[in-house]
Amino acid sequence: MKNKTITISGPPGSGTTTLAKILERETGLKHVYTGDIFRRLAKEHGMSLDEFGKYCEKHSEIDKKLDEEQRKILEKGNIILEGRLAGWIAYKNKIPAFKVFLDADLDTRIRRVIKREGGDFEQRKKEILEREKSEEKRYRTYYGFDPKDKSFYDIVIDTSDKKPEEVANMVLNRLFRT
Repeated sequence: MKNKTITISGPPGSGTTTLAKILERETGLKHVYTGDIFRRLAKEHGMSLDEFGKYCEKHSEIDKKLDEEQRKILEKGNIILEGRLAGWIAYKNKIPAFKVFLDADLDTRIRRVIKREGGDFEQRKKEILEREKSEEKRYRTYYGFDPKDKSFYDIVIDTSDKKPEEVANMVLNRLFRT
């Protein structure tokens, strides 16, 4: 694959990591997950993801540092960058990339997170909703960005009733047409 950059965005449990791993295997492009960076920073600060998200609401330098790292990764190209704002950062900085957004209904996403990480349904639901509320607040405050705006993505897929291979095929078919 020659000089391709792919971004994959979506809420927790929508299938972004699964898709990124399949695309990495199928395209030979390296997969970088921005959630790992965010988790590392939360750990360094001695906080849970929820606590760290709330901390970031008052400390914009964390998000700005993460965004700058993503921009640099995207500018190098030939990468699959997975992250909530990966597609938006490519769009905002006019970096050529094939931008994917995945979504799924809330119950499906909760079940997937529980399967991956364990936990109680109601507790996971509360955590996901709080995290999404915190992220939305930060995105609107710091960037004036509405996370519900999907107009700049090249493909938007509801993964609620789709198998990972089906989603990957949809992306690959569209990717190779562009």
